[in-house]
Amino acid sequence: MPTCPTLAGGLRLAVCAAALAAVATPSFAESFYLKEQSVRGAGRAYSGETADTGVSSLWWNPASIARSGREVYVGLHGILLDSDVDNAGSSIVYPGGTVVPVNGPVGSNHNGDPIESGIVPNFAFAMPIGDRFAVGISVAAPYNFTTKYQPGSFTRYDALTSELRSGNVGLTAALRVNDWLDIGAGLDIQYVEATLTSSLPNLSPLLPDGRSTLQGDGVDYGWNAGVQAHKGPWDLGLSYRSAIEHELDGDVNISGLLGPIAAGNVSTGGTATFSTPWFASASVRYAVNDRLTLNGQVNRVGWSEFDAIRVRYGAGGDTIVQDYKDTTGGSVGFDYVVNERVTARGGIAYDPTPTQAGERTGRIPDGDRMLYSGGLSIKATDSVTVDTALTYIALDDSDIAVDRTFYAGTAADTTSRLRGRASGQGIAASIGARWAF
Repeated sequence: MPTCPTLAGGLRLAVCAAALAAVATPSFAESFYLKEQSVRGAGRAYSGETADTGVSSLWWNPASIARSGREVYVGLHGILLDSDVDNAGSSIVYPGGTVVPVNGPVGSNHNGDPIESGIVPNFAFAMPIGDRFAVGISVAAPYNFTTKYQPGSFTRYDALTSELRSGNVGLTAALRVNDWLDIGAGLDIQYVEATLTSSLPNLSPLLPDGRSTLQGDGVDYGWNAGVQAHKGPWDLGLSYRSAIEHELDGDVNISGLLGPIAAGNVSTGGTATFSTPWFASASVRYAVNDRLTLNGQVNRVGWSEFDAIRVRYGAGGDTIVQDYKDTTGGSVGFDYVVNERVTARGGIAYDPTPTQAGERTGRIPDGDRMLYSGGLSIKATDSVTVDTALTYIALDDSDIAVDRTFYAGTAADTTSRLRGRASGQGIAASIGARWAF
């Protein structure tokens, strides 16, 4: 929790740390990661992606383009969400120990659809150089969502608006080692920007709330590597995508604090560092016959990299613990060639949440989820294939619980106790095209 040694200078650090505490965390996917990176993959719930070939699997394995030829992929995923976040006894403890429920006429006990629907684009291009070497470039938005609560929501001391935008440019090289083995590696250039707002309590429930706003952005770098083996009816794939340590430079604005804590009102610059997770994937594809291929994939995600957000402000700093846990999920699916023009797909996936009970904030009303997918690929011409997919996302109900202390270490020490219940579901409709030329 934010701490400060004095009510004046240290108070500013504590307030700014609270405003930065949930940077890069809003999403209806696996915490703040969006899985929608391939339309063809969406049709089979992203099973077999690490082992499949072609430019639309480039996000999952850089080795996928070693034998794909010259190819372009574009995709668009529209995600329609239905979510609810309800109060379950939130309160605030004012100086002197006075406990007041956070609800009633100044609050909202129910928030309908706080997680906004959105669109996720993808692009990738691959080109062979000689008989065994290929290069590629991809553009993706792996972290890209918005969460908004009503102005008087019971979540307001933790979260009001959370907007996250990202863009990832990947540069890839792949090598066809022999007739069955491919390898690849890539560089990720990742841009992240965030806008976060929340309310700040004054020292009496009779006073209006203050407000905090953070806007920041930054560019940082990571890498990925992978290998594929193709032998008879079997395709096997392994890949790894590194964690990326992000540093956001931004502006922090605090206003509306009254009386003894008015010294906390400030407009200044600051930085926050945090890490996105690493990803390790293993998948297999087995061609039962000329028409039917079965797929399976296991994903291990290093969410423990997102252990804390480290804030720097002036000569001081603070650490806000997140305590995410690593997760293991997976999917199974199939591809079925209906005729020479049409391929049907289907799949089921399980994605566990990395958030832990007792530490789940209003910015991440996250729970375990199941994905149920179906899709079609239609060969429109000899060189152009159109991919479509539809995915139903079932999110388990989850408890929101987090205590946040403001102005800690001073006589103004105030603690909000957020308690809520989140539920939701969603539909992802995807369309894309692959052009071989």
